[in-house]
Amino acid sequence: MEKNLFKPADRLASVQEYYFSRKLKEVARLNAEGRDIISLAIGSPDMPPSPQTIETLCREAVKADGHGYQPTIGTPELRKAMAAFYRRWYGVELDAATEIQPLIGSKEGILHVTLAFCNPGDRVLVPNPGYPTYTALSRLLGAEVVNYDLTEAGGWQPDFEQLERMDLSRVKLMWTNYPHMPTGARARRETYERLVAFAQKHGIVIVNDNPYSFILNEGELLSILQVPGAKNCCIEFNSMSKSFNMPGWRVGMLATNAEFITWILKVKTNIDSGTFRALQLAAAEALTTNTDEWHLQANVRTYAPRRAIAEQIMQVLGCTFDARQTGMFLWGRIPDSYATVEELTERVLHEARVFITPGFIFGSNGERYIRISLCAKEERMREALERIVKVKNEK
Repeated sequence: MEKNLFKPADRLASVQEYYFSRKLKEVARLNAEGRDIISLAIGSPDMPPSPQTIETLCREAVKADGHGYQPTIGTPELRKAMAAFYRRWYGVELDAATEIQPLIGSKEGILHVTLAFCNPGDRVLVPNPGYPTYTALSRLLGAEVVNYDLTEAGGWQPDFEQLERMDLSRVKLMWTNYPHMPTGARARRETYERLVAFAQKHGIVIVNDNPYSFILNEGELLSILQVPGAKNCCIEFNSMSKSFNMPGWRVGMLATNAEFITWILKVKTNIDSGTFRALQLAAAEALTTNTDEWHLQANVRTYAPRRAIAEQIMQVLGCTFDARQTGMFLWGRIPDSYATVEELTERVLHEARVFITPGFIFGSNGERYIRISLCAKEERMREALERIVKVKNEK
């Protein structure tokens, strides 16, 4: 075949393969060599959903009439369960028929919202540090990414004075994410109130990603939609991946006003069809009949002891961290003795055989930080701690 006969689309030059996709290939190679890498990098819950959830999936999956195409808007059972979830836990009233949209995971939602609201050349505000997909999908779709800073000194909250000084022309969307990933910063009602005021002043749609509020959060459960007027200018994502131990099921949701939903559906109905009916009914079960409480309790029992081990790992590595963090990760600042964060993470990977995440993948403001996932069994986390202690003592 003639060389260079085929070329990819120009848009691929604006993004790289997802960091974890690339790095997990290396980890797989090391494991194939017998290195037994302990991964404390990915936020993929290692526990199953509730027994009732799995039982519902199995019961519905064997029914002969449940295997056809499903409505893109989702089954009524799932939409009603999602609306009831918001009412019960956040005190937010949503019309199940018009103000809730099930998603095939939040990544799909990021794609559909950007397509629904942004023309090529429009701008989107993306947090630094923040979830890399906000940046990657925006660039793939021809939007211009404008970063806004989150800093440790500022509690990883938006600096509204900085935002007001920025050129906000052509800005259509602002991505926010509280409780924050990767830093674990808690949601604050004041932040939500100021975001809604900012959106109303500048005509910018705020999209708040809220999948972590049920994990190691002893405070009030907050949603940006609790703020008066928020539904008119905000969209909130939520997910069953983290709190309900269902990452592979790909069930998420977005909540907003009915008009925004219709715009998003114009995109979604041309891209995908509805999720398998049995899966939707099982997800509805997970959101009702007290299984949401089961997950809330299970999350505390599971993640609290793991978090204690992660804190010990941070201390052994000489990292500092905020003990008030929430969510399924621990974020810490590396010692000044390391020239780069990869100097630390690569040493831990190849000498201690523990995979942890360098903060630079979340943006330049993460370059001096690491993130430890709590999604590993306690015994594996203890072994990771022992390996790191041993490597440190050998130096």
